[in-house]
Amino acid sequence: MSIKSRLGDSAPAQILTMPCQLTTRELTYNQMVVHRADQRLTDDEVDRIFRALADATRRDILSRTLIGEVSVSQLAAFYDMSFAAVQKHVAVLEEAGLVTKHPKGRERMVRGNPETLKRTQELLGRYEEIWRGRIQRLDALLADD
Repeated sequence: MSIKSRLGDSAPAQILTMPCQLTTRELTYNQMVVHRADQRLTDDEVDRIFRALADATRRDILSRTLIGEVSVSQLAAFYDMSFAAVQKHVAVLEEAGLVTKHPKGRERMVRGNPETLKRTQELLGRYEEIWRGRIQRLDALLADD
C-alpha cells in the first residue's frame, strides 16, 4: 500500500500546476521526511539551462565534464580562446546547474551534473507527450475521412 493511499487527501503537499514550476511534496511518515522525485524545473531554471546549451562550446564542456571531473585549466587547453573565456563558459553552465565547481588544491575542478540533465529530459518528455498527442489526434482525424 502506498503512502498516499494510507494518508489519503489529508497528506500535506504543495502542488503547483504550471508545467515548468517546481513541485514539491513532503510527507512526514515514521519520523522522517520523504522527498518525492516529482520536482519540476522553474521557468527561470529552464531559461538558464537552454541559454547555456545554446552554445556549442558550452555543450562540449558539458560533455567533457560528464565523462569525468576536469580542471578549468585542462578545459582551457581544448579551446582556441583565453582561459578567462573558458571560465565564463563554465560560469554560465554552473549558473544553470549543469556543472558544479569545487577547489582541489590550487585548481578549480568542474564536474557535470547529470541530475539537472535528467530533469531537463523529463521536461522535454512532457513536451514530446503533448506533441505525440497532437499527432495521434491528427491521425485519427485523417483516418475518419
